[in-house]
Amino acid sequence: MIFKAYDIRGVYPNEITEDIAYKVGRAFAFYIGEGSKIVLGRDNRKSSESLFNSLKRGIIDQGGNVIDIGLSTSPMLYFANEYLSCDGGVMVTASHNPSQYNGFKMIKKHAFPLSGEDGMEEIKKMVLDDNFNSPKEKGSSTTKDISNEYIDSFKREEYKNIKVVVDTANSVSGLIVPEMFKGVNLVHIFKDLDGNFPNHEPNPLKEENLKMLQEKVIEEGADLGVAFDGDGDRVFFVDEKGEIITSDLILALVSSLILENKGKILYDIRCSNIVKETIEGLSGIAVPTRVGHSFIKSLMKDEDILFGGEYSGHYYLKQGESYFESPYFVIFEILRAINGKKISDLILPFKKYFHSGEINFEVENKDGAIKAVEDKYKNGKINRMDGLRVDYEDWWFLLRASNTEPVLRLIVEAKNKDLLEKKVKEIKETIFPFFS
Repeated sequence: MIFKAYDIRGVYPNEITEDIAYKVGRAFAFYIGEGSKIVLGRDNRKSSESLFNSLKRGIIDQGGNVIDIGLSTSPMLYFANEYLSCDGGVMVTASHNPSQYNGFKMIKKHAFPLSGEDGMEEIKKMVLDDNFNSPKEKGSSTTKDISNEYIDSFKREEYKNIKVVVDTANSVSGLIVPEMFKGVNLVHIFKDLDGNFPNHEPNPLKEENLKMLQEKVIEEGADLGVAFDGDGDRVFFVDEKGEIITSDLILALVSSLILENKGKILYDIRCSNIVKETIEGLSGIAVPTRVGHSFIKSLMKDEDILFGGEYSGHYYLKQGESYFESPYFVIFEILRAINGKKISDLILPFKKYFHSGEINFEVENKDGAIKAVEDKYKNGKINRMDGLRVDYEDWWFLLRASNTEPVLRLIVEAKNKDLLEKKVKEIKETIFPFFS
């Protein structure tokens, strides 16, 4: 099924087609309201332009007024939605997925995302029923380049002494990199836009996709490596030694750089305990959340939270009345911090614990496996905010079920390496009878 928790996504042209795009356009325009102003952007996948055109036609036929910003990253679309005072927006993208995928990310006013609980089910029903009322009149379409406005929204400085290697994986993320890093000694790899992503998948969460960046950082003697995903809403970092810095440690570092006046900072429950400890150690308020940008943006709005991040490389910032991903905010904070210093030295104080990273298991009976693990560790402090998290004095684990696959995702963190390895092995053995 192409209707996911936060977006519409599938393989082109088997699941995602121009006909589907047209119906999504009509459904979205009806949902947002006749005569509404809707901003549209797209990534550079081979199928994106034709899907974009069909989507636009559907919106116009349903009475929506389109502002076409063309090739853009998702954060640029979110910015445009706020900057141009739009009622909603759609990004044609499959984010970090391989080239054969495509889809649609949809937002309302103030860049608030549609989700299964808020708009997605209505869109799904209208698309499947294929039954649309004719509007009083068709909408219109105008084009607008907001690149300069987006770039100028960031405080940029010159760091000619800092060498940064940036890998944009031939994706649309590379569109604004030269201008954004203008004051930096930039080495830009895989910068040419190619929707086939010939060098590697635009998914920096997979370590194999960071290998060439790591090698280039060492080869160039660079101070920092930066990798974006396919639609530019996630960013990952590599230190001057070519070692990957996990996103939770980046979140802890940036929190330490910006925190003042007891501000609130959000983190998802996959993150290392060092994040909470860092925020609270600086008199900040650490706000835990379940995984997923829809929940996060809603919580940030409700709690008036300035900044937050996820283990998956999303970093969120309050921007006007909107809350959305802002990878460049994080990048520029890090550039200011490493001016004359090494990123590995800045990160070292946050490497207090041993963290397993996310371990995936193919399990058919996910509920049964989770119940077995819960029974085994029922003497710990149990948290069911998102899956099963159990905390002990010197270690904790989180076990979550995938919404779309027969997969369980496990994270374990401990105060020493031996304990980490012991507990990972122990939990694996508990799950083993439920393996597919």
